Amino acid sequence: MPRPRMHPDQVDTDPALVRRLVARRFPQWADLPVTAVPSHGTDHDVYRLGEQLAVRLPIVAWATAQAARDAEWLPRLAPHLPLALPVTVALVDAEPGTGYPFGWSVVEWLPGRDAGCLPGDRAEAAVDLAGFVRALRRVDTTGAPERRPGARGGPHTERDDVVRRSVALLGDRVDAPAVLRSWQQSLEAPGWDADVWLHGDLLAGNLLVVDGRLSAAIDPGGLGVGDPACDLQPAWNLFRGADRERFLDELDTDGPARLRGRGWALSQAVTALPYYWDTNPGMVAQAGSALELVLADPA
Repeated sequence: MPRPRMHPDQVDTDPALVRRLVARRFPQWADLPVTAVPSHGTDHDVYRLGEQLAVRLPIVAWATAQAARDAEWLPRLAPHLPLALPVTVALVDAEPGTGYPFGWSVVEWLPGRDAGCLPGDRAEAAVDLAGFVRALRRVDTTGAPERRPGARGGPHTERDDVVRRSVALLGDRVDAPAVLRSWQQSLEAPGWDADVWLHGDLLAGNLLVVDGRLSAAIDPGGLGVGDPACDLQPAWNLFRGADRERFLDELDTDGPARLRGRGWALSQAVTALPYYWDTNPGMVAQAGSALELVLADPA
């Protein structure tokens, strides 16, 4: 059954479509079972293909460039990082007559549960995830894809209009004055010295856990270079209290970076809430929790 429509131009997918696409291009995999992967992701549907593969299908046109970017850059980044990244096995261009309008990809299946399953004490995860972010920051950015205006990792001024419009749309569903006070603090925080590599979307659903330890970072929809504070977002969606401070301390986070990172968590939350309010309860729950943590942070 297709997921609820989140976007006006969303494309519906199902296992039967995946089986047809796979059989057409990869007959050697045609007999492998196809299983939909439950997710509150917003731009791809993912299907497990057999035991070792997964098929990723963009469901909106603006997500179609991700597969080629990931295929080019994740193999270059992966050797430098302590958490696994999904390896692209095959890229397929859009083909007329298949019943699906976009290109798609086959990637390595990475086992694990999402990081929402971690216990209340997340000190070990805070250290492990900080190690991943620190290693990613150290990778040479030469030749990295150019960041488009408004994309993750840029100055908050590029996002100011959309944040304020989203707060207005939310009305009394949020404490608008408190949200805007916090956002203003992030807007006014001093900037950064140099761009670094960013995962860009370190939410619990994009982090995998095996045997109680973080094992992989998947779905890097915001992959690119920019403000190091962008990848501080887990401090306000995955960690609380002492675990948050451990994560930030492991990354030598100063006051301005903390405010900018908090602004990224706020920006993601308040723009997601009105857009997905009626269509994606998982995303709304995540965004609502993050906003609550942002507003409770006195820094």
